[in-house]
Amino acid sequence: MLISPPTLDDDGCAKAWAGSGAMHLTGPASGVPSVSPAGIVRPLLGLGDALASATGRLGAAVRVDALALAVQRAAFTGFGRNGSRSAGGYAQMVRARDGWVALNLPRPSDTEALPALVGAAVPAGDWIEIESRIGSMTGREVVQQGSELGLALSAVGATPVPPQPWSVRCERGLRPRRGRTPVVVDLTSLWAGPLAGGLLAEAGCRVVKVESVLRPDGARRGPARFFDLLNGRKEPVSLDLPAPGAVDELRQLIGRADLVLEASRPRVMQQWGICPDQVVEAGTAWVSITGHGRRGPHRNRIAFGDDAAASGGLVVVGDPPMFVGDAIADPIAGLAAAGVAADLLSRDRAALAEVPLAGGAAWARGQAGNEIERPVVPHGSGWAVELSDGPVPVGRPAVPDRLATPPTATG
Repeated sequence: MLISPPTLDDDGCAKAWAGSGAMHLTGPASGVPSVSPAGIVRPLLGLGDALASATGRLGAAVRVDALALAVQRAAFTGFGRNGSRSAGGYAQMVRARDGWVALNLPRPSDTEALPALVGAAVPAGDWIEIESRIGSMTGREVVQQGSELGLALSAVGATPVPPQPWSVRCERGLRPRRGRTPVVVDLTSLWAGPLAGGLLAEAGCRVVKVESVLRPDGARRGPARFFDLLNGRKEPVSLDLPAPGAVDELRQLIGRADLVLEASRPRVMQQWGICPDQVVEAGTAWVSITGHGRRGPHRNRIAFGDDAAASGGLVVVGDPPMFVGDAIADPIAGLAAAGVAADLLSRDRAALAEVPLAGGAAWARGQAGNEIERPVVPHGSGWAVELSDGPVPVGRPAVPDRLATPPTATG
């Protein structure tokens, strides 16, 4: 499946960017919101069009407001722009000796690991000293050491631009469905994977959301309405993972599925004795959302949406760089994963598809084109972008009623 971003001039991108709420989340915390990343509108709309096409072939075309999806979490949380700190507040830009690093610390244990990151017995809360010591390390050293500690961090712009936001290999024939509704087992959590599963549910798939009793979806700790938006149309199943009996139940669920959505590091499935390649050989498609890919030296690195976007170079260029939107690699990967999953199901193909957060962000950056510059001026109590046909107010993220418009049956 190929993605063809729409032909949209810079004014059209700036207008859509300003109105979507994404611009409200981008730029300095107490300054002017940034219009420069508005070209990201093109690849986001392209992903939305690809999803509609693939789900249409599956039987019910799902049409989304791709820009609204990209800001939906902030609509529930009330996040605003924070400049070189992420909208959610956990990630920040830190200067290394040879460039900038995005360091994400969403868990208490991440902060506790900072002395080990810099290789010194300094208090974990002494940020001035931590920052100084990171400044004496190269970006590569920071990422290598941090990855070994299980931290989510990346050098800005380190991920090359791929030709597509996904890769597909090991294609086989899907086991015959004989007219029944496609069954999807959703093993994902947080945002990107649950978004993909929610969109497949909108397309009419039967989506079974599997959670561990001991480690349920971390999104449950956030706004309940956001969690329900992503997961409300799925069938919930709780398993006592990783207990052997629960792993056997999971294998049985996978064995009856047409497609598996998964977003763990490869070693997790290895520990459970589940091999995605063998699942595909048996006729079940597997779509894996990763931080930095399933293969190669970065296969077991963790990533979240903000640090992954920075790795893909999807930032507002500056000194320091600033984050774009809210964890924007998540909705990009979620849309991409839903699209490639629907494409495989519509063609009755089993395959191992992977959608890396960082790679998807890098692809979107490449498709966005050059930075867009338009005047941004005060407008009432907020801001507006001045375009040739008049000013466009910078809107705030709007709380959505559902993920997609009601699907259109295609026969």
